[in-house]
Amino acid sequence: MNYARFLTAVSAARKPSPIRMLTELQQRSPPSLISLAGGAPNPNTFPFQSASIQVKNGQTITFDEVAMNRALQYSASSGIPELLTWMKNLQKNLHNPPTASYAPEKGQMEMCVTTGSQEGLCKVFEMLVNPGDNVLLDAPTYSGTLATPLGCNLINVSSDHHGMIPAALKEVLSRWDPSEVHKPGSTAPKILYTIPNGGNPTGASMTTQRKQEVYELARQYDMLIIEDDPYYYLQFDKPWAPTFLSMDVDGRIIRTDSFSKILSSGLRIGFVTGPKPLVDRVVLHIQASTMHTSTFTQLMVSQLLHGWGQEGFLQHIDRVIEFYSKQRDAMISSADKWLKGLSEWHAPSAGMFLWIKLKGIADTQQLIMKKALEKEVLLVPGGVFMINSSEPCPYVRAAFSLATPEQIDEVHTHTHTQEHTHFYTDFNLSQIFPQAFRRLASLIKEAL
Repeated sequence: MNYARFLTAVSAARKPSPIRMLTELQQRSPPSLISLAGGAPNPNTFPFQSASIQVKNGQTITFDEVAMNRALQYSASSGIPELLTWMKNLQKNLHNPPTASYAPEKGQMEMCVTTGSQEGLCKVFEMLVNPGDNVLLDAPTYSGTLATPLGCNLINVSSDHHGMIPAALKEVLSRWDPSEVHKPGSTAPKILYTIPNGGNPTGASMTTQRKQEVYELARQYDMLIIEDDPYYYLQFDKPWAPTFLSMDVDGRIIRTDSFSKILSSGLRIGFVTGPKPLVDRVVLHIQASTMHTSTFTQLMVSQLLHGWGQEGFLQHIDRVIEFYSKQRDAMISSADKWLKGLSEWHAPSAGMFLWIKLKGIADTQQLIMKKALEKEVLLVPGGVFMINSSEPCPYVRAAFSLATPEQIDEVHTHTHTQEHTHFYTDFNLSQIFPQAFRRLASLIKEAL
């Protein structure tokens, strides 16, 4: 892989920060090192002394004075070593990426910590996409991606409830000759972006066969694939689908993972996994922008994961899946009761969204943003997930992830006795979702 051909001029020109390099060198050095180089503040001036965080399973995460001083100090731009090591081992065990054993210059698998996967995505796009470039992506797709101001040409690739359609991708790519993609001035796309599991907004999940076909087309046209997979750990059925990373024999996959849906959205912990030459460029961008993800939250998550081990982590994931699976089933049950005949949908196999097509409604924008609000029900009109949001769209997105306390008549604490882990499982969804869909059904009938 010639990674240089994918880089924007700005990314290619980035140089390591000498100060950041000294900071990271100092952190790897023995305590006997006398350093007058760093510009770090003296921790004796910090007002915070210690902390104790209670985990639901009874485990305690403790920051004594020494640990607190570290948690509140600058750290490596790529992430703290113990968290990165833990995550690299997890990626290798879950995905077995072929690139794990490659030489660095050949695309060896590398990782860095980002402030949520959104930061990682933003920096990956800015590393790879020039104004005027053609970029391929699912239609519809995540609105946060559409909001990235890159000045590029976004080209839709049709998808259905099984994700991106390889035949549609092949048709789009037929505009270019594969033998000419490396010629100067070629407009052939270099980047394909997709959300392979529980896609936002559609809930679609790509089949293994489709991923293999898409990967082969990426090889044929020498494209990079950005595998944005924040719902990977919210796949309801096992075995989980193989990832693009697990198929990556060339080093052409850049993968973003997130802990937002499974540990905490507010901690802002995400990861970029991909070829070392490209991940190193992301780290250089981090050095020049955020410098690093919060040391405190990284240490907090690292302590939790090391305490759990991989087996404990995956047991936690199983409980999260059980929770969201029940949420999904409750929403589907309500949709079956109130929206059948008025709407169409496919039950998602991952994620937290139901993508609903309203029959006989050409565009849902006014229906949702005006009339639905008047009836005190809020969904997301589908147009916001389209490249051209002004075009009529008959879809709405309903999230089954969250119910507010005011909507819950009672919450029972379900205890898993072996781990002593408490999960709130018995939201009164028999009340919440039917109320919403009953109101939506009446709106559809009024509009027809």
